[in-house]
Amino acid sequence: MINRIEPAIFSGNKVTALFTESNRNSIHSKRDVPGFDFGFNTGSADEIIRQNYQTLAEELGNKNLKLALARQVHATRIRAVSDPGIYEETDGLITTARELALGIQVADCAAVLVSDSKNGVIGAFHAGWRGAAGGIVPKGIEQMKILGAQTDQINVYISPCISLKNFEVGEEVARQFPDEYCDFENYEKPHVDLKGFVTYQLVQSGIPREQIEVSVECTLDDERFYSFRRERERAGRMLALIQLNN
Repeated sequence: MINRIEPAIFSGNKVTALFTESNRNSIHSKRDVPGFDFGFNTGSADEIIRQNYQTLAEELGNKNLKLALARQVHATRIRAVSDPGIYEETDGLITTARELALGIQVADCAAVLVSDSKNGVIGAFHAGWRGAAGGIVPKGIEQMKILGAQTDQINVYISPCISLKNFEVGEEVARQFPDEYCDFENYEKPHVDLKGFVTYQLVQSGIPREQIEVSVECTLDDERFYSFRRERERAGRMLALIQLNN
């Protein structure tokens, strides 16, 4: 079984959503990248990645899972999609298609899953520091609204990612964030609160705070998760997935 988080914010049968753990201690422990790696740009062979996706599909009870995946480049391009496949140079996906799962892969960056199940619109966004600073999440919300989403109906999950305590950056990166989401005082170099900043952006976009679930886990501290800062080339990628159900 693939250990995974199922966000409480999407409870009910209208949306399937999950965030995988690394599972490094339970399976494939001898591989170059141990565990269940869902990343395109890791040390795992393409065949292994395909097998991992098929295993997940079988666990979800859908061997023919239709999955749209973003091949991410730490930018802010968002695509509205209706078909499965791999979308190049893309860091956000939105859809109104039922039974089409959207997937984002991360290992320290935040994955942001968004759903307005009443109006039938979902989104999945990759928010590292570049994407967050570039506004991928508020841009994604605006594009979801074009498809019919309403902010008072939107629920959001922010995945495990690197925490303020561990997210050391240079001055040039820190200056791209509001001061209230940076700590310039307690560390030798600035630290950024990525989850806090993305939450702020969502609230500024009109989403009620109580409709946003923010994970408490830090990917660098918690070895249940892959962390590129901790593992470098041995880091796989977790998968964040969201799907509108029929």
